Amino acid sequence: MTFRLAVALVFTAATLGSPHLGEGFAARAARTLDIYFIDVEGGQSTLIVTPSGQSLLVDTGFPGHEGAFQSQPGDARQARDANRIAAAVRDAALKRIDFLLITHFHADHDGGAPELAALVPIRTFIDHGTVPAEAEQTSRGTLDAFQRYAAVRARARHIEPKPGDRLPLTGLVATVVSSARATLTSALDGAGRANASCGAPRPPQEPHENPRSTGIVLQFGRFRFIDLGDLTGPPLYALFCPGDRLGQADVYLLPHHGGLDAADPAVFGASPPRVAVVNNGATKGGASDMFAALRRVQGIEDVWQLHRSRNEGAQNFADDRIANLDETTSYWIKLSAKEDGSFVATNARTGGSREYAASASGRTTGR
Repeated sequence: MTFRLAVALVFTAATLGSPHLGEGFAARAARTLDIYFIDVEGGQSTLIVTPSGQSLLVDTGFPGHEGAFQSQPGDARQARDANRIAAAVRDAALKRIDFLLITHFHADHDGGAPELAALVPIRTFIDHGTVPAEAEQTSRGTLDAFQRYAAVRARARHIEPKPGDRLPLTGLVATVVSSARATLTSALDGAGRANASCGAPRPPQEPHENPRSTGIVLQFGRFRFIDLGDLTGPPLYALFCPGDRLGQADVYLLPHHGGLDAADPAVFGASPPRVAVVNNGATKGGASDMFAALRRVQGIEDVWQLHRSRNEGAQNFADDRIANLDETTSYWIKLSAKEDGSFVATNARTGGSREYAASASGRTTGR
């Protein structure tokens, strides 16, 4: 048991007597939007807690104790990624997951759902419905993982949003910007600038399911967060080229774990994000070309990584911006944003934080 997990268990035991735990705790804690970037070794799992205490989990990592594409779900108490997510849920003082968004149907994104559902109640599932049979050609085990996920999904409410739809979250605006290869046809408020970096789209490394990823933009007052899952290929470029339909992000979770097929200045938009987050593993994602692209884009204030990359040529950023230096730990990066657009990012490994002042752009939710 890690020190962080032990602390979370002690905290949970000490606070179980509170009848309002999970509903009001996040709201009482300075009314921030909290985002946990959870280490699932190069898959994705991002826990979002709204100022009103609602929870949105984006993806569930891998299945099983080993946590690999070919792993099978087993005893939930031994599941690597499901328990890492459950630890973040406890740290956020939540009783349940209100919404689970699966960006797309690959086992590093939907694989942990059956085990997680055995540990934490999940009220509503959000996704793009089905997976094409040809996805098995490039990612073996995709169809089996989807069937296991769909069996869990069938026991709860299910939403299939389209680009332009808003997720039913209170206190902020969560807009779906891509899903099942479709993308927004018009720019969000504050977006629409021409993108001088546009060229021909890079082909997706996996052409069947990654380009179908469901992507979202969260707007909390003047703070904007973008998460596009593994969106790559023409649908990714359609959001940024020839004009940027999303607008500048305060925090941008790089598509496809910072992979080669998203390593193009065009996909950073007409204006660079203030902060980029790379949800890479030690060897998964974190392509050398992506690190090079990040260092060339002018205006990015910071880059945070979930892992130090061991990939050849990777130009890792400073250790204090990396949550895990090797695969023996599973620390998260936590971000807390205020409605004025200011936010704080914290490395759970070091306990160190950096504060980011409100942007001068004056973006609002449009509510």
